[in-house]
Amino acid sequence: MMRLLYSLFFFSLLMNTISFGQQEEDYQLGMSPRLVGHSQGAFYDYSDPGGLNIKVSIWGYVPFPGRYIIPQRSDIKDLISYAGGISDDSYLDELRIYKILPDSSQQMTKFNYEDLWWNDDLEQNLLIYKLDAGDVLVVPGRPRLYWEDYLTLTLSIVGVLLSLTTLIVTTNK
Repeated sequence: MMRLLYSLFFFSLLMNTISFGQQEEDYQLGMSPRLVGHSQGAFYDYSDPGGLNIKVSIWGYVPFPGRYIIPQRSDIKDLISYAGGISDDSYLDELRIYKILPDSSQQMTKFNYEDLWWNDDLEQNLLIYKLDAGDVLVVPGRPRLYWEDYLTLTLSIVGVLLSLTTLIVTTNK
């Protein structure tokens, strides 16, 4: 009886780990079999169960960088919103979108984040707004120090120097 239970357990474990030949594509019809929302491995599924979905990526200074399955009608603003917005450390005037063209060449376009929200000339930026399957949005940046950070650093150094001075003065007496 125990042998049968072990065999069933092993068989169910094996069946859960096997991928049934699903090919990874950048276009996807309907909802992914994975859970909707955030999951491990920086993979996020915001797919539309009844529509055509695309796989895109966003990397850099956003709260949730990673690979996303989103509805095809989504644009860059939607992708940034799915990723939790832009962080304080990002360079808003240097966002980049990498596209793979039909002839397999790559194109990189730089744009300003403010243009997405406040530019009245929509015709000029339609190509930037539209996301295609396989696109990668890069949000560059660098950690910034604010006055509180400088104050904390300065107080730490002054505290260490005062402690060393006190130690030297008391040991010389």
